[in-house]
Amino acid sequence: MCGICGIVDLEDSPPMSVDELMKMCKTIEHRGPDGTRTMIRNSIALGHTRLSVIDTVTGWQPIANEDNSIFVILNGEIYNFQKLRKELMDRGHQFQTTSDTEVVVHLYEEEGNAFVKRLSGMFALAIWDERKKRLILARDRIGKKPLFYSANGSRLLFGSEVKTLIQTGLLAPNINPTALASYLTYGYVAEPLSIFDGISKVPPAHILIYDE
Repeated sequence: MCGICGIVDLEDSPPMSVDELMKMCKTIEHRGPDGTRTMIRNSIALGHTRLSVIDTVTGWQPIANEDNSIFVILNGEIYNFQKLRKELMDRGHQFQTTSDTEVVVHLYEEEGNAFVKRLSGMFALAIWDERKKRLILARDRIGKKPLFYSANGSRLLFGSEVKTLIQTGLLAPNINPTALASYLTYGYVAEPLSIFDGISKVPPAHILIYDE
């Protein structure tokens, strides 16, 4: 288990300070006790807390493509990464790690938004495409890994847990009456709602694309 979080603001650079991003990461450090890495670059801030399983030495995230124009953070595991890695290397892609996560960034380079169709695994992930100023969030088919988000104007926040978004102070923790009724009726809050107003869940087997 790992944790991911971040913010993109297409009208502000940088979207938050290092201290603010570290506070977001702090809320999910229990998901990734082996360490935290962050990146703030132009309109994007990305945070990742890691539980090291595959490539414990060089597999720290975010992981970039060859020219540092695309970045990925991932919570979960890609089961078919070795097969995909060989295929991508045969197409000329250069890998800097042996992590399953790095496969995602090169697969996105090759296949665009359809990359998720090739992934077998349990995952919640975020890709930042610097050239297109585009953020992509994706969640696995079963919904094994959680992913929350909130969009407001030019800004979108996301995280593995809802408290990560609330901690920023950009959102008020107001209960959503519809979500509460769902919980009291069915015992859970169905996607895309969360228990809080203004915060949604990426449904299983969905991607979210956020750009201009």
